[in-house]
Amino acid sequence: MKSPITGKKMKLVKEVRPMEFRKDVFDVVFHYYKCEDSGEQFTSTELDELNMNQVYNQYRDLHNIPFPDEIILIREKYGLPASKMSEILGFGANSYRQYEAGEMPSISNAKLIQLASDPKNFIEMIRLCDVLEEKVKLKYIQTATDLIEIKEKNIFDFDLKDYLLGDHLADVYSGYRNPNFAKFTEMVVFFAEKMQPFKTKLNKLLFYADFLMFKQSCFSISGVRYKAINKGPVPNNFNSVFEYMANRNDVDIEYTQFPQGYVGEQFKAREGRPFNNKLFTDKELTVLNFVAEKFKNSSTNNIVEVSHLEEAWKQNIKGDISYNYAFDLA
Repeated sequence: MKSPITGKKMKLVKEVRPMEFRKDVFDVVFHYYKCEDSGEQFTSTELDELNMNQVYNQYRDLHNIPFPDEIILIREKYGLPASKMSEILGFGANSYRQYEAGEMPSISNAKLIQLASDPKNFIEMIRLCDVLEEKVKLKYIQTATDLIEIKEKNIFDFDLKDYLLGDHLADVYSGYRNPNFAKFTEMVVFFAEKMQPFKTKLNKLLFYADFLMFKQSCFSISGVRYKAINKGPVPNNFNSVFEYMANRNDVDIEYTQFPQGYVGEQFKAREGRPFNNKLFTDKELTVLNFVAEKFKNSSTNNIVEVSHLEEAWKQNIKGDISYNYAFDLA
């Protein structure tokens, strides 16, 4: 960005600052451009969004307010359009749609949305709604009742995908996303198609994609948690996750015996199983392609060495990595 005062290119500055939102104060990594000659500070629409997203994320975390994707999932499990969901919750149609688009709900409205996540509570909300026709009420009550019965019948079952990635709420260790196994799988398929990486390199590619997306938006792509081990950052439970993907025929893993005595696992695209780009936003696809291009000629050892320069690795050896370290990416 050029200075509106001098016309010269300005330096991007990052510093920790307190920001207030609804009477709460949060420390954020504040981004701004500085005019070296005048000392004036400027932001762009993109930087304003980045700064405020940090505040919104911490506010949601503090007050247990669901994120937009969580709000959408609650509605979709009942098969409802946004207009009907807003009527049942007692919100204005525009307000509810804005919540799904990222607008911050009040704490009281957030609690109502969370209560609606439980089918038993949702049935009571439907019964209390005085704007729905009786036959419509019965239809939605039946849907919620079916969900209760399915859960009770499968009380001892568990979703392996949830087990592998975790069923935690979105927080700073997930990039403020709930884990999305489908998107994470497609990320693996993407890099397998583009680069045919060995496992150690693949782990770094996934880390850089998720953390670079967070650096630009304050949200990860996959919602996956990462930890630091000797060979750099890796997704939690990566061995089990990759094995599960291979068993589902999402990707092929070829094993190579090296002279040094160890076995390398190379990930390759599976014939007839193309990458599904429809799960990603344009910005996410741009990040994936950027990471692939940046490291396409890097060996496994090279990318490990690069990852060892990151504060995300140096400050968290054998521990979980906060996505806030994304702002320190080299």
